[in-house]
Amino acid sequence: VAHDLLSSLKVWQALDASRVAAVDAMDVKGDGEQAGSLTFDAYGARTGALAWIVEDSNLNSALDAALKFAPNLRVVTGRAVDLHTDLQGANVRLDNGDVLEASLVVGADGAQSWVRGQCDIGIDYRSYGQRAIVTNFECDKPHHGTAFQWFTATEGIIALLPLPGQRVSLVWSAPEPLAQVLLGESLSRLAERLTAISSGQLGQLRPIEPEVVKAFPLTLMRPHSIVAPRVALVGDAAHVVHPLAGHGMNLGFGDVEGLIKAVSGRESHRDCGDERVLGRYARARKEDIFLMQVATDGLERLFSTDFEPVRIARNLGLNFVNKLPVIKRALISHALGKRP
Repeated sequence: VAHDLLSSLKVWQALDASRVAAVDAMDVKGDGEQAGSLTFDAYGARTGALAWIVEDSNLNSALDAALKFAPNLRVVTGRAVDLHTDLQGANVRLDNGDVLEASLVVGADGAQSWVRGQCDIGIDYRSYGQRAIVTNFECDKPHHGTAFQWFTATEGIIALLPLPGQRVSLVWSAPEPLAQVLLGESLSRLAERLTAISSGQLGQLRPIEPEVVKAFPLTLMRPHSIVAPRVALVGDAAHVVHPLAGHGMNLGFGDVEGLIKAVSGRESHRDCGDERVLGRYARARKEDIFLMQVATDGLERLFSTDFEPVRIARNLGLNFVNKLPVIKRALISHALGKRP
């Protein structure tokens, strides 16, 4: 979804290609002595790449460049302090006294969305008691475009994602007590941990200097609605899911694509903030959002338990699915946003 949408907007072409890495394969492992294993590859999925790894700064630079060539665009500075909507439209008042008038306000302002709060949209919230530890490393052995992921009950979910060259990006969904330990350690010690966890598949990992470690609390957040009168929510303002599947960004791009379709396909007598137009957007996104929330939350619950019978069952499940190409292709197709 992200690749196709960004390409259609001429943003993908503006990325620094030397800083973009294709994910050609995935290697997923369980835990314990009888650890299960599940592998995917682009060839078996009959696609060019399973995913793409793009740095946040690279994407933001490309988006900024694309905005400079976008027609009918006005860049406004200032902080929004009030939002008012009625049948005629929406007004956003800024802290400098300016008032912006629009038919539709899109809340793309993150998990703590101010726009959502102005609309009094309630949320269901659950903390996972985990933090995502994120940083980059160099590795001795080539990763061959493979994304590695380890599901463990005691140490959380660890992912090493391919970057250009012999570099990888760490996303470690660590339980809070472990996260505190990891954040207090040196990058060299963290690299030693990852070298041991990866069993030498990538050789010795080494910190990239200067490199910082970022940490983000992990939560499940379900707003009661992704629309309100004259307002549509997208991205983390509309949903927050566990990052174990790596599809939070794709889910947000799916929102953008869905909103574009709803607005561009509206009848001539309706404006873009019409109640029916927003209703179509909400219905179009309901299934994808719900399925991703259920899948990521269910997997997190399944792999976070240390109960031995559950551990055995999930490892057997990984091995079972790994031997069924038809099911694997179906899983990949859904992850890629393809529909039968």
